[in-house]
Amino acid sequence: MLIKKIGIDLGTCNSLVFLPSKGIVLQEPSVVAVSLDENKILAVGEEAKEMTGRTPDTIRVYRPLKDGVIADFRVTQAMIGYFIKKVAGPFKFLKPELMIAVPAGATSTEKRAVIEAGMNAGAKAVYIAKEPILAAIGAGIPINSCSGNLILDIGGGTCEVATISLGGIVTVFSTRVAGDKMNLAISDYIKKKYNLAVGEQTAEEIKMKIGTALPEKEQRHLEIRGRDLILGLPRTIKVSSNEICGAIVGVLEEIIQVVKLVLRETPPEISADIMDKGMIVSGGGALLRNIDELITQIIGVPCFIAEEPLLCVAKGTGVVLENLEVYKKSIMSKK
Repeated sequence: MLIKKIGIDLGTCNSLVFLPSKGIVLQEPSVVAVSLDENKILAVGEEAKEMTGRTPDTIRVYRPLKDGVIADFRVTQAMIGYFIKKVAGPFKFLKPELMIAVPAGATSTEKRAVIEAGMNAGAKAVYIAKEPILAAIGAGIPINSCSGNLILDIGGGTCEVATISLGGIVTVFSTRVAGDKMNLAISDYIKKKYNLAVGEQTAEEIKMKIGTALPEKEQRHLEIRGRDLILGLPRTIKVSSNEICGAIVGVLEEIIQVVKLVLRETPPEISADIMDKGMIVSGGGALLRNIDELITQIIGVPCFIAEEPLLCVAKGTGVVLENLEVYKKSIMSKK
């Protein structure tokens, strides 16, 4: 099968690849392992993620995207090339068109870097679209209707809140506080309370398995291993979900502050629509237990989790690729 169009949700933590006729065909961590001696890429995605924190001096594991934008151009280019090759096969003469999601707060330089990386990786044309719009399309929100909608997209590197009406963004705020900051808050908490150093992957595992946005009556517990900071020896401890809730409360407050900022700037007519319909949460951060309840409690606007929140942006790229002519004017910029 000849693949002409590919949609990529290039995330800080995970990247997803969407093909219009097949749906999501690839979901891998945005991680690349590079051999420093040979200056060669050894592994991309899941394989590279497993190497995190376990590599010798000669191998470095990169996350080429930081806060949703390119931090390491060469490695990002190689990663996009890897994705194209994996889904499109070895046909070098057929260059696909790419649709790549970028944060709403990305600068023109950051957008240009994404376009260049895509072109250098072997694309015929690169379109870029703002994540909140793609997330809204992927969550099934009718963005072209004249009633307003609010989408909160919590990713790994960025959290974006946007009100959308008539196919465009009315107000948007983007903050670089999201899933990664939660992981950091968890590892800091464990370091301070238990004198135990845990790696990035362990912190993420804790968040995914027992993390919660609101304290629970029936607590969950998880045994974790790390290095004792005083003795320098391995040690196992048990942490509870309510402790993790306390550890990430500051990060969640910052995210809610952004939602309040957007609502403050939103025209009254759209505010009324949002009160009626509620807001939609997408992105990996939406998988944190009770996050919808926390937002509803603090803001007073009903809050719903999108279906398959992790896949919303990637699904959005697919919908846009299938209807390029419809969306060309309203949401895309192409170089």
